[in-house]
Amino acid sequence: MNIRAQISSVFHLDKCIGCHTCSIACKNLWTDRQGAEYMWWNNVETKPGTGYPTKWEDQNQYQGGWEKAGDELTLKSGGRGSLLGKLFHNPKLPTMDDYYEPFTFKYGDLTSAPAGNDQPTARPVSMVSGKPMAIEAGPNWDDDLSGSKSYAANDPGVVRLSAGEQAQMFAIEKMVMFHLPRICNHCLNAGCVAGCPSGAIYKRGEDGIVLINQDKCRGWRMCVSACPYKKTYYGWNTGKSEKCLLCYPRQEAGEAPACFHSCVGRIRYLGVLLYDADRIKETALHEDSELAAAQRAIILDPSDPQVQAEARKSGLPEQLLAAAQRSPVYKFVKEWGIALPLHPEFRTLPMLFYVPPLLPVLSQANQGTQKLAEEFFTTLAQARLPLQYLAGLFAGGNLEEVKAVYRRLIAVRLQRRQTSVGDLAEAEVAKARDLAGVSAAQVEAIYRMTALTRIRERIVVPPLLREQAVEAGMDPEEYKRGMGFGARRPPKRRW
Repeated sequence: MNIRAQISSVFHLDKCIGCHTCSIACKNLWTDRQGAEYMWWNNVETKPGTGYPTKWEDQNQYQGGWEKAGDELTLKSGGRGSLLGKLFHNPKLPTMDDYYEPFTFKYGDLTSAPAGNDQPTARPVSMVSGKPMAIEAGPNWDDDLSGSKSYAANDPGVVRLSAGEQAQMFAIEKMVMFHLPRICNHCLNAGCVAGCPSGAIYKRGEDGIVLINQDKCRGWRMCVSACPYKKTYYGWNTGKSEKCLLCYPRQEAGEAPACFHSCVGRIRYLGVLLYDADRIKETALHEDSELAAAQRAIILDPSDPQVQAEARKSGLPEQLLAAAQRSPVYKFVKEWGIALPLHPEFRTLPMLFYVPPLLPVLSQANQGTQKLAEEFFTTLAQARLPLQYLAGLFAGGNLEEVKAVYRRLIAVRLQRRQTSVGDLAEAEVAKARDLAGVSAAQVEAIYRMTALTRIRERIVVPPLLREQAVEAGMDPEEYKRGMGFGARRPPKRRW
């Protein structure tokens, strides 16, 4: 057993309001250089929709991620040797049009225009060529346009649905959308790491964060091809690739990543997961429909004495084990089983999990809710957002995985309604809990974690301070004590 630690995340989609505060926080902090204008390391998409870059989910077009070849895994984009042959022509790369051509406005035309009868305007100009242009796309161009024939109808997940399910989605009275925030997944079996011919991309051993060494990067862009989520970007000005680094400098100072810290809806949870690195290949070789469960199985219980003993043998410090025991991500993914990975069929074992949106599913529920427990499966089958669409998004097409999540979410909704309003019979609430396989105590714990937690419970940043300690030539724990971390309690937060 080779136990390693991975900083992981959960995004609760029922709480995302699509305000894009996370995107702006990331943009202002990390991508303010020329050539990085179209790099949205954090973006918020509308689903159903084509996403950013356009149709990134369609691996028939982009050839990202892994595929099974017997008992082996191979990159869809090819191994490092074959990738070298595509250095000068790689038709599977996203083009500038798949993102958008960065633009600005000729603001000088507003201030220097001579007096006249017409209102002066600031024409858009390309930041690549400097020439006037017509703006045709952007990172959130299809924002809130669910149901449109231009965007939602071209969603690769929608295209895979049956004609009847598509008609159900686009009926006027059933049109619905939800927001899907995306950052780098910092995968256990990252395609970008395997696809980089220069070896510039690596996973940090102590926390699993995937980074790009800018000194080694040669700008060959094979990482862009190999990443099925298209979360590695090529800087057209610098000639280097860049990506989300999970704000590791902030984490090393004990702070939450910028997008987590600024999230208005408080949808983001961060914590440490322990996993067995020896089982990565075995896990990734499962069938598509089994991958969500297999990925959940590779995660280990940080409170198990045997796991703790093996973790110590692997060199994990006590402070990291303590942080793993307080991890909200472990509770969402493993203990409660209500968070699922995004497109597990890409076989990268992503470490960003999502709690699927509940509201579109409950929209067709019996208004009196008196028979919701008995009519559970009927209710889901009539949902405005087809479960098959959600299964294709979060469970490799496995409908039962998504149903299991919704059983628990509906049980939480019913128990809280019974507690707050008192219009449901206890027997009905108990039946919903039995269907979901959760106890009353677990339901209360889920409710508290999703609705009442403070930032220190939602975001458990382990003590790192790696880079500063290395530069100072000191033991990390000694350096941490000298900087005051761990020697005093963090200040209380009111929110």
